Amino acid sequence: KTLADQLDQDGNLQFYPRAPKLSDVQVICLSLLQEALSIDSERWLWSKLSTDYRDAFPELPHLTNYSRRRKRLAGTVEQLARLWGQSLRGHEDTFMVDSIPIPVAHIAREYSTTICRKEFRTAPDKGYSAVSEQYFIGYKLHVVVSLEGGYHSMELTKASVHDSRYLQEIKHSGLRNCLLLADKGYLSSQGQRDLFDSKAIELQTPMRSNQNNYRPWPKIFKNARRRIETTFSQLSDQMMLKRNYSKSFIGVRTRLIAKVASVTLLQYI
Repeated sequence: KTLADQLDQDGNLQFYPRAPKLSDVQVICLSLLQEALSIDSERWLWSKLSTDYRDAFPELPHLTNYSRRRKRLAGTVEQLARLWGQSLRGHEDTFMVDSIPIPVAHIAREYSTTICRKEFRTAPDKGYSAVSEQYFIGYKLHVVVSLEGGYHSMELTKASVHDSRYLQEIKHSGLRNCLLLADKGYLSSQGQRDLFDSKAIELQTPMRSNQNNYRPWPKIFKNARRRIETTFSQLSDQMMLKRNYSKSFIGVRTRLIAKVASVTLLQYI
């Protein structure tokens, strides 16, 4: 079944005993629009809709209801991002993977913050950003895009998780028979062999200067890697990726999915 086949006549993906004021489709549209307009506060959005756009939204549900349904529909939003990304990628066989820090608390509050710490399994921890040369409390967002910038997949890990460990997850992302470009953080001879043997993915990373048989990374790979850096710039600047108001892990993850999906939708349009 496609997503369109799963919708009922009212634009909902699931059954509601009482018809909601906003359909599931409208909740998804508002979620993506919010990110595209760089609105990082749901409370501010609701205030704007209920005053300046009262005629267009005469019956807004309670903000808590919108937030709860937005989290529940995050999986569908990620599916849509994959579909739009697939349309953009065509038959490309070269991809790039990289990670970006997602801070949720200041390093000074390492031991006192309660943000996202309801469950140990999903709690944030301490990581180091080589770009800013600073420690932070939060997560890492790993993103895979094609050579032309078409979205493929994403995953959120704890900040302390080394990039090379994410190579185990790439095997389950749907990638196969392709070239994957990554930075030195993903350098792992074992991971390289595992990806090639299991999914025929050729992982190419720059070598460290003290490695045996050192060879400079081809310039064409360096130029290609700039595309994912552009994607991260869009997410950081327009979508304010690193600004967080969520207090729970699922809230942080929902916002990140919406931001990535919003960028992908704008590219698709």
